[in-house]
Amino acid sequence: LGVHITIDDPAQLEKIREREAGIVLERVDMILKSGANVIFTTKGIDDLCLKSFIEKGAMAVRRCKKEDLRRIAKATGATLVSSLSDLNGDEKFEASNLGHAEEVVQERISDDECILVKGTKVHTSASIILRGPNEYSLDEMERSVHDSLSAVKRTLESGRIVPGGGAVETALHIYLEEWATSVGSREQLAIGAFAQSLLIIPTTLAVNAAKDSSELVAQLRSRHALSQRLSASEGGSGDAHTAATVQPATEDEKSLAKKKNYKNYGLDLTKGRVVDSLKMGVLEPAMSKVKQLKSAVEACVAIMRIDTMIKLDPENQGGDDGHGH
Repeated sequence: LGVHITIDDPAQLEKIREREAGIVLERVDMILKSGANVIFTTKGIDDLCLKSFIEKGAMAVRRCKKEDLRRIAKATGATLVSSLSDLNGDEKFEASNLGHAEEVVQERISDDECILVKGTKVHTSASIILRGPNEYSLDEMERSVHDSLSAVKRTLESGRIVPGGGAVETALHIYLEEWATSVGSREQLAIGAFAQSLLIIPTTLAVNAAKDSSELVAQLRSRHALSQRLSASEGGSGDAHTAATVQPATEDEKSLAKKKNYKNYGLDLTKGRVVDSLKMGVLEPAMSKVKQLKSAVEACVAIMRIDTMIKLDPENQGGDDGHGH
């Protein structure tokens, strides 16, 4: 119980042990009387306590991970209890600390015995079980699932999505290129360079997929340029300078751009073509895309602020001693 006791009579030792066991059993009985029939703990459970749980028909699960307990508590509405003592030092266990689930069972999955908590009352939760031929495959699968869940989490947090496959970068490239021509100062060069750098994303995607990056990026630029000409001719660009520099779209181009939805076009790296990323389901969270662009700009600004270099002297190599050393 974490108490240091000094005794001078060996006969009292057995009484101390009996009282210690009695205190533990009183705690177990207090928990069971509150209505608990499943108990999870991160520590071990003494055989004396296990006997009491079995007699009362309760399930006791020991040596659980803290993270697992947090998830179980969140799903069932339970409260994690680290001590039964209140502020006054009295020990009690309230029924309000209990969570609720329809069923808690032990099932064998592959070579492992698993405790399954089904029908949680507060939050719907689920566990993903991965199976593979070896540990390396499972590690790769786990990373892929984690990335997928993180993307879904980001999407739900931001509440907005954008087409993937290089669509956003290409659209920004076309817009900034046109806007740069309306800037009459040398800032035009910086805007143009930034616009050109955005094409690195679709280019790299195509190269990594062993596709013709020049052809695919050219097709992407063509589609997005036509889409933005359509927006400019309809007055939807929101920028008077940009609208003035963009050549208006013809009626045929308007019809084609609307029908094909060119503004959402990105790369299909499986078939090596440009497609509507929204229809293909290639999407990205808007929050992640904004953070990527901000991080890239901040990195560029940090590099551009460096106006000096530290040059190290070449390492002094020892002279030839005549023995080839």
